[in-house]
Amino acid sequence: MTHAIRFHEAGGPEVLRWEEVPEGTQGAGVGDTAPNEARVRHHAVGLNYIDIYHRTGAYPAPLPSGIGLEAAGVVEAVGSAVTELKVGDRVAYAGGPIGAYAELRNMPADRLVKLPDAIDFKTGAAMMLQGMTAQYLLRRTCKVEAGDTILIHAAAGGVGLIVCQWAKLLGATVIGTVGTDEKAALAKAHGCDHTIIYTRENFTERVKEITGGKGVRVVYDSIGKDTFMGSLECLQPLGLLALFGAASGPVPPFDLGLLAKMGSLFITRPTLFVYTAQRKDLVAISGELFDVVGSGKVKIEVNQTYALKDAAQAQTDLVARKTTGSTVLLP
Repeated sequence: MTHAIRFHEAGGPEVLRWEEVPEGTQGAGVGDTAPNEARVRHHAVGLNYIDIYHRTGAYPAPLPSGIGLEAAGVVEAVGSAVTELKVGDRVAYAGGPIGAYAELRNMPADRLVKLPDAIDFKTGAAMMLQGMTAQYLLRRTCKVEAGDTILIHAAAGGVGLIVCQWAKLLGATVIGTVGTDEKAALAKAHGCDHTIIYTRENFTERVKEITGGKGVRVVYDSIGKDTFMGSLECLQPLGLLALFGAASGPVPPFDLGLLAKMGSLFITRPTLFVYTAQRKDLVAISGELFDVVGSGKVKIEVNQTYALKDAAQAQTDLVARKTTGSTVLLP
């Protein structure tokens, strides 16, 4: 027997339950490992906004269900067909199957990557989903180059702080939106050149002021409905809006003809799970992330920790925007 956070119906944080689960239970399966699986003892579990989408039913999961997509730990057993991992390896992952809020679980071995010794478990659990998201956004969705000006919403959040640092490392000018003066200071300390406090400033007007009316090459937007049109208005001609989340809700139906009128703009709705679907891409993306973090050029800020059994409170604080940087849950 082991313990995991599970939910039996969609809803608020109160639906999350700390349960003792038998071997083989979905979301915390710890029975015999299948040939292509590895059993992982979690040392730290990542908290991400997609967990909220699963819990509320915005992204439906078969119920009852485990929850969570990111963790770091140690391999305790491997299946007969596993060749890249062995017992005792330090590993991390971000992605399905859902169920990372658990003390122990079986995972498809090809979804695990070895965690370098220089990176501790809390950092490993905090960096995988957010860090690999930053990697594909900056290096593949729109390959940011020296001289580019970019806009990142929620600049003091987990992905935001990584994007600010990494984009600055690439030579870009970074504009970020934040909700408070404290978050503005945090973003600036991590490479954000210009902060816009959206609670008292019109971010579209400020971006135009900062760029002298030119606009930015790319907007990285995880907010969705509330920022969508404003984000488009921030773009220069042929600019790209990368909509990688919907914290404020889904974007309503949209007339694509407006993209022509606004400057032949582009919109994409990328997901980490497509960018890392192939093993070779997962290894490449995580490898580049490990390099920049291991070198100290990009720092992962784990600013909150909670006991795993207190996941409901952690999610409540995340939705209330009480957190900055990354948050991890400790089994």
